[in-house]
Amino acid sequence: MVYTIFAHRGASHQFAEHTRAAYLQALAEGADGVECDVHMTRDQQLVCIHDSTLDRTSSGTGDVADHTLRELRDLDFASWKGATIPPEYGGIADQFLSLGDLLELLLAAGRDVSLAIELKHPSPFGLKLEEKLITFLMQKGWDPVSSTLANVSISFMSFNPDSVKHLLEKVPAHIVCQLVSDVRPIELRAELHLGALTAAAVIGLLRRALNDGERNIDSHSTGMAGPGIDYVKTHPARVRRWLAEGIRLRVWTVDDADDVELMRELGIQEITTNRPAVVRAQLDGTRWPP
Repeated sequence: MVYTIFAHRGASHQFAEHTRAAYLQALAEGADGVECDVHMTRDQQLVCIHDSTLDRTSSGTGDVADHTLRELRDLDFASWKGATIPPEYGGIADQFLSLGDLLELLLAAGRDVSLAIELKHPSPFGLKLEEKLITFLMQKGWDPVSSTLANVSISFMSFNPDSVKHLLEKVPAHIVCQLVSDVRPIELRAELHLGALTAAAVIGLLRRALNDGERNIDSHSTGMAGPGIDYVKTHPARVRRWLAEGIRLRVWTVDDADDVELMRELGIQEITTNRPAVVRAQLDGTRWPP
């Protein structure tokens, strides 16, 4: 079986997620594609960052949406990882990437490569995030029918069913991936530091989104399903049914050797991992480093 390996926020086991170094390393390791999360800045520029806030992965603080692109470029997005960046991957000041920066790296890869773009919600810009992304890609020369831009094949993902439905009005269903993950109340409360009432409201919204997302997949509204590895383990019958019905699965984030073997056993077509070379070597029966 031919597996498609996506580097999750780049080769982010080795280098800080979403950085130039992480993506260049992913390309060097032969990843078939890379995954990125997209938020919009105060001046409505698309940038590659997972969180809606800056605190975890940068030297800054506050919401991404409250900063301009220029302000974000002045921050350090790499040092928190503690990894030494090779000179050929740029300095600390070069590591933050807009979506345009990432596209330039992929266009210069010298081979075909896939780009999976996750649109992050809730966004203060609402579905304007999707509109901005489509407009941006069109201006770059992206062909919405084939969903290609030169050597780069592009697909779209979101946990938000409204985002997915909006994308389906703009692009072919086979390049849209509905992401799904179980709602775990205890973990959410701890992670988000929410009070009981607020947590209950958030959990209710997330459960409704999950149910709507599962319906999108069950109805074949989208061509791809994107369950997390824990979801796959918790709902094996549903996952096997999706596969049997011809739905393409893109599972995240698969780093553990036992999880890689589960992907092989199930026949999962696309695997998202922080360790693209290691996962590829396991699937191919080779060793990394070679």
